[in-house]
Amino acid sequence: MGDSYLKYKVAAVHAAPVFLDREKSVEKAIGLIEEAAAKDAELIAFPEAYLPGYPLWSVANRPNEIHSLFARLYANSLTIHGKEMKALQRAARKAGIFVSMGFNEKSELTPGTIWASNVLISDNGEILNRHQKMVPTYAEKLVWSYGDSTGLRVSDTRLGRIGALICGENTNTLARFALLAQGEMLHISTYPPAWPYKKPGAKGEYDPLKANQIRGGAHAFEGKVYNIVTCNFCDELTMDTCSLDEEAREVISKTPKPASMIFGPTGAIIAGPTEMGKEDLLIAEIDMEQCILEKPAHDITGGYNRFDVFKLSVTRSPLQSVQFIDSSGGWERGEEDNEDSEEEEEARSEGITSDEAE
Repeated sequence: MGDSYLKYKVAAVHAAPVFLDREKSVEKAIGLIEEAAAKDAELIAFPEAYLPGYPLWSVANRPNEIHSLFARLYANSLTIHGKEMKALQRAARKAGIFVSMGFNEKSELTPGTIWASNVLISDNGEILNRHQKMVPTYAEKLVWSYGDSTGLRVSDTRLGRIGALICGENTNTLARFALLAQGEMLHISTYPPAWPYKKPGAKGEYDPLKANQIRGGAHAFEGKVYNIVTCNFCDELTMDTCSLDEEAREVISKTPKPASMIFGPTGAIIAGPTEMGKEDLLIAEIDMEQCILEKPAHDITGGYNRFDVFKLSVTRSPLQSVQFIDSSGGWERGEEDNEDSEEEEEARSEGITSDEAE
């Protein structure tokens, strides 16, 4: 009979968090996880920085006015091992659904450092991968630090090999190829609620709907993969918080907004785009046989490439602020100092000071 091809449903979130409120945003996310599971979805994908919100203020306001918002964001950001992440893991396990979550991740080592991150949680609550946005885009550099490359990988799951990139990374051909070359079958693209790169109405104004259709369809078509495009939603709370003056509010309110959608392996949209001005939960069916049917034409990570001509090298290593190299493993001491008495050696092994041993 041979191998069978997987069929299952996935969900794309097009919704706003409870902006800059970590606990309420997690609560809303858990509700959406439960809703997707009730609709028989086996994977749910959340947008970029869903928890506790995308720092839209960094693009719309003057840099010297946004310090207090950064402090609020940092206070409400998550750590990869924190209680909020554990709550999401429990929710995934209870609902029996894979969860891809975009979140603001604060460093457990360096206070004040935030990354734009994405985590993939399995249906049994296990963290499969954490990817940090490697290069924050434009004004995002005022908020987010450069991420490392350790999460530039796909996760081999019962649903197939799953990969994710954050916002502008989906425009990075080499990053996309790095995932496809690992056998990616289902891709997740996460985006913000708006991108005021230019003032509304300006020549060449950025259109996120068109941009996401281009790169979302391109990745699906080139890789013969399914691609879930999930975008944050700009609600009144988000707009009120990010608009520090009337000019900023006008920029945010009039900037074109994105729509979420799901692409099949031909590059065609199979669900969405979502309706402008409302939150939604898109559902689509994945049929992996469709990926196989498209591969004979262009398998760019297999038979439709020349690896003797083209070579890509990817370094996956953590960013470290300091590396300590200890040549001796301890204090340099004279030979006579190394000869401890039997009593001193036994006391040291039990955590007793030399004075106590006497």
